[in-house]
Amino acid sequence: MLDLFFIAVYALCLLLILLYCLTEVHLARQYARFKQNNPASAPALPPNLPPEQYPMVTVQLPVYNEMYVAERLIEAVAAFDYPKSRFEIHILDDSTDETTGIIARKTEDCLANGLAVQHIRRTNRTGYKAGALQEALPLAQGNLIAIFDADFIPPPDFLRNTVPYFENPHIGMVQTRWQFVNRQYSLLTRIQAFFIDAHFTVEQGGRHAAGYCINFNGTAGVWRKQAITDGGGWQYDTLTEDLDLSYRTQLAGWKFIYADTIASPSELPADMPSFKSQQYRWIKGGAETAAKNLPAVWRSTLPLPARLQATAHLLSGSVYMIILFFTLLSVPMLLASKRFAAYHYKGYGAVFLLSNLAILYVHYVSAKYTGSSGKNALKKVALLIFPFLVISLGLSWHNALAALRGWQGKKTPFIRTPKFNLSGRQGTWHNKQYAATSINTGILAEGFISVYFLLALVYGVEAGYWFMLPVHLPAFLGFFTVFLYSVLHTKAAQKG
Repeated sequence: MLDLFFIAVYALCLLLILLYCLTEVHLARQYARFKQNNPASAPALPPNLPPEQYPMVTVQLPVYNEMYVAERLIEAVAAFDYPKSRFEIHILDDSTDETTGIIARKTEDCLANGLAVQHIRRTNRTGYKAGALQEALPLAQGNLIAIFDADFIPPPDFLRNTVPYFENPHIGMVQTRWQFVNRQYSLLTRIQAFFIDAHFTVEQGGRHAAGYCINFNGTAGVWRKQAITDGGGWQYDTLTEDLDLSYRTQLAGWKFIYADTIASPSELPADMPSFKSQQYRWIKGGAETAAKNLPAVWRSTLPLPARLQATAHLLSGSVYMIILFFTLLSVPMLLASKRFAAYHYKGYGAVFLLSNLAILYVHYVSAKYTGSSGKNALKKVALLIFPFLVISLGLSWHNALAALRGWQGKKTPFIRTPKFNLSGRQGTWHNKQYAATSINTGILAEGFISVYFLLALVYGVEAGYWFMLPVHLPAFLGFFTVFLYSVLHTKAAQKG
């Protein structure tokens, strides 16, 4: 009976993973159909519009200890091709290091060039980024508010391209696509870009194409000030204040636009501890936001397909809990369940294969509409899909714990992801401030789990049970790779 129980739990995990992958396939089909049937077009401001008739925009730059990229950000925003009298820059500076001096100097430069700039300091960091945005909201003179994180480098025409969407009075927010200036820096940054590209094509694009709820990504977007207020303002009871406000605002009746033809360059984390820190915030915050907003989603008048997709969206990070449980459970199944080994593995293997084929299709669609097409897209996916799956499995312990703590309601501080002004393959991070220098118990746990799967591999080979190889080999490689990256990057930061 115990064998049957474990088989049932294992089958349930596989089916839930497949179900989530199929929701992603649905979004991919929606996005591909939309791109095929809708030529790229966007609204534009009238060509001869007098400067005084341009909509007033407040550009908010929330910054905390970003000495390496703060100047780059301010210079990019100061170069906006938009009438100087019709936009203001608010630098929301919670820094405790040299960043404040850098911002003060750049503020003086901007003022000397006729720009309206305010360097806004708080006496405490209550609410972290969300607290800074909410506290600064009454100071904004613009009816539209553009927000950029410190590592972004918005193009000069950003406001000219986004502001026209707000001619429609029902639009509450416009989100643009992220690009990455250091995509080619390392294999780690290429893998990150690979899966974030899928979010900004298949997920954001697919949801927008189908009329489902999308989300503000915390940066590189423009809000209507009234929409923020109607949504209840910036709240800091989750780590993903952007996702939280997005759902509250859309449930209040506002419409969002995803403008995938407008790109905003940014910087990816270059070291594993920083990448994991970012993942932790996204995953834990996503679980907190799901617990807070899912009841309202299901009480809303949204169509059933929209509510189902909103549920998949809000629970996406929590899927790591199922992935981790499924992967860990595969070892005792191998050791104890002769019935499974003898009769059932082919059926479960087919479900496992379908899930992976679904992931492959999603990333093919993403690659096809991220500057590649045809054979180039296939080549890109072929080169990166296995490393992506391996790293995803390796992160499942770390991300599952983040989701679990989010559902438990355990409060943790907002830890920003450090950036180091990297571009292309140029620059270094390990000899700079902000890089993590301590090996925590989570890293050690990943090392132990890699040994766990290595022993399972050895046993499977010796016993002639090859059917678990597609699970145990990527799991071993993933946990070992994440563990090794974490240790080596931490040691490099210590030497730096």
